[in-house]
Amino acid sequence: MENCIFCKIVSGEIPNHKVYEDENFLAFLDIHPQSSGHTQVIPKKHYRWVWDVPNAGNYFEVVKKIALAQKKAFKTDFILSKIVGDEVPHAHIWVFPTDQVKGDKNNLIENAEKIKAEIS
Repeated sequence: MENCIFCKIVSGEIPNHKVYEDENFLAFLDIHPQSSGHTQVIPKKHYRWVWDVPNAGNYFEVVKKIALAQKKAFKTDFILSKIVGDEVPHAHIWVFPTDQVKGDKNNLIENAEKIKAEIS
């Protein structure tokens, strides 16, 4: 979509702190993080709602991959996820550690590297 901020991130028009990418999905740090490592996981193709994504099982496997990496990176068992979808009209899932984890939530470069190092 022409005016979709997430589509612009996928196309490279808007820079981001990528933590994961494959053929269908992109995961990047939120620029207004709830906590250290707050990640948005989106389909690369534009879908309005998470429930519109045809390969939702694959989508949730990517979300799981990010959550497990965050557990290791931020040494916590408490990873939250949130699906609302009214903030940006492009399917997205928030995945983030609780706000009790140590570290600067606004240090996006360091937080992205921590997550990427733990993705298996």
